[in-house]
Amino acid sequence: MIDPPQSNHQDPQPFTHLSTPNAPLYRQVLRAFARAKERFVVHLRPEDVAAELGRDSDDQLAQALEKLTEWGNLRADADTGKVTSVEDFHRKRFLFQLTAAGQAAEQAIAFYEEAIGRRGALQSVALGDIAEQLRSLSALTQQADPDPAKAHLLLLSLAERFASLADNAQAFMASLRRAIDFSDGDVDGFVAYKEQLIDYINRFIADLANSGARIATLLTELEAGDHERLLRLAARREAADAVPEGTDAADAYDRAEAAALGSWRNRWRGLKDWFVSQDTGRPSQARLLRQAAITAIKQLIDAVGLINERRSGRSDRSADFRTLARWFAEAPDEAATHRLWRAAFGLSSTRHLTVTAETESAWRQEDLAPNTPWRAAPPVRISPQLRRTGSYERRGKPNRVRDRSQARAFLLKRAEREAAETAEARAMLCGGPALLSELGILDPRAFRLFLALLGDALAARSPGEIEVKTVTGDGSMEVRLSLVPGGDQIEIHTEDGTLTGPEHLIEIIDLMAAS
Repeated sequence: MIDPPQSNHQDPQPFTHLSTPNAPLYRQVLRAFARAKERFVVHLRPEDVAAELGRDSDDQLAQALEKLTEWGNLRADADTGKVTSVEDFHRKRFLFQLTAAGQAAEQAIAFYEEAIGRRGALQSVALGDIAEQLRSLSALTQQADPDPAKAHLLLLSLAERFASLADNAQAFMASLRRAIDFSDGDVDGFVAYKEQLIDYINRFIADLANSGARIATLLTELEAGDHERLLRLAARREAADAVPEGTDAADAYDRAEAAALGSWRNRWRGLKDWFVSQDTGRPSQARLLRQAAITAIKQLIDAVGLINERRSGRSDRSADFRTLARWFAEAPDEAATHRLWRAAFGLSSTRHLTVTAETESAWRQEDLAPNTPWRAAPPVRISPQLRRTGSYERRGKPNRVRDRSQARAFLLKRAEREAAETAEARAMLCGGPALLSELGILDPRAFRLFLALLGDALAARSPGEIEVKTVTGDGSMEVRLSLVPGGDQIEIHTEDGTLTGPEHLIEIIDLMAAS
């Protein structure tokens, strides 16, 4: 009987085929086995592999199967299933299947190829799915005895959808960064791609602001409704499949349940941190993603502007430096290069002045205006040693490092106070549809916010339109503005003055009310 090809099971080398001359053929063969395994087909004959690849079962394919068996990617077993004669029995016939090492290597290579070629996506649909699953979980918390299987499946689906959303968003922003960095490659393609990309990101920012607020509200309601009970149900269901270790199965079950519960708590914390801001110093990941997307839009516009400047022949810094480099290369002698250097950069030697405490005190006492001419200002007192030697060293111990913790705490409190005042102004304006004449008297902060929102809406309205709906640049508020036909001129009174204009119906929606 013919022995099967020897495989190196003691020391498998499943990645060796990647660095061989016939690597493309080996990859095709192993992909054929991976696809067959997805169809729950474990064993393949050489003719099955050839049919999968659409080629003849020749010596080259047989050698490839033999080498993959030698490296530990495949396992070969004698094939006696189709033996009809003594000659067939003595002929080399084998059944091949992926080994554990070969399957692990295929999974690793597939993951690598997917990560390298992945562009990512901003999944607006995933946001709606997450909100719907959270609503289903919220309904379960209202039940006295929720179904463990239903709770577990909902949590699994929620975790999978959220992981996909976060991973795809990260991959998309990374690919967008690469697209901006390499915008010089295909200029025409980049310019044509830019408009579609900006519209795509704008739609996602609006969807993220709307859905993110709903998701944050649902998360808060779930925590108030004892979401911990659902996490424990899922943990117990997962622990039921734990393999007992040793003689004490109860302890093994308790350890498995504790580990599963810890994992679910960590996932829930990640979901909450993604959509719910803790304070001004710890914004949610959704808000950071919106800011990154808005910044990317600005960078896309700047990149296109730079491309247009280069197309129109306008000079830029890189062109200036290339021209200067050519001048240096064409300089007749070394003295000319030094003169060119001084003319181009003006980096001549100088003595840096040190302003003394007495001079600063004199300036404060004079209470100088910013536009005071140098000739009318007090002189700058410098050390005679600086004038004589060109250097000044202060004797004694160096100054102690100043403790700025109080200043940072003061700035944090001020930022929180300003955020609260802005939130109060938002709440004052976000009261449903209203006529401009019905707004009443606005305080300065609410009026400034109102002017910014009104400016965004008027800028988004095309000529001839009487209605417009737009989202602010930071994706935090939505403004709906419509002209009232036949309306009179109205006045909005504030502490800073009076604003007059035609009557409009305005509705301001705070998209960040719950995030």
